[in-house]
Amino acid sequence: MQLSTLTSITGIVVLAYILELLRRQQLREKYAAIWLCIGLVVAPLGFFPSLLDSTARSVGVASGVSLVLFAGFVLVLLVSLHLSWEASRLEAKTRTLAEDIALIRSRLTELPGNSGEGSAR
Repeated sequence: MQLSTLTSITGIVVLAYILELLRRQQLREKYAAIWLCIGLVVAPLGFFPSLLDSTARSVGVASGVSLVLFAGFVLVLLVSLHLSWEASRLEAKTRTLAEDIALIRSRLTELPGNSGEGSAR
């Protein structure tokens, strides 16, 4: 099997899988948009490999393979950075929610007739 055929099939499978994850609501739209764009770029490059070489030459890269490798590295770097940002944001929200719950529990135990024992957790 030629690499261009394998690339095309991979792009189409990725697109189908992303659409299935969206249909099952297992992937949020904001993430699906990024992956759909990547799939829409990868699939035509497999069908028309000359596009990759001409694109590489137009940006001053020696070969299309080098351009794909560099683009893949940048993509992984950006996804990693985005996920780190999301984790940091969620950690801050979790900390705020935990503090709010602690304050609410503290106020509930201060209410008259509520010793705090036997309260549901």
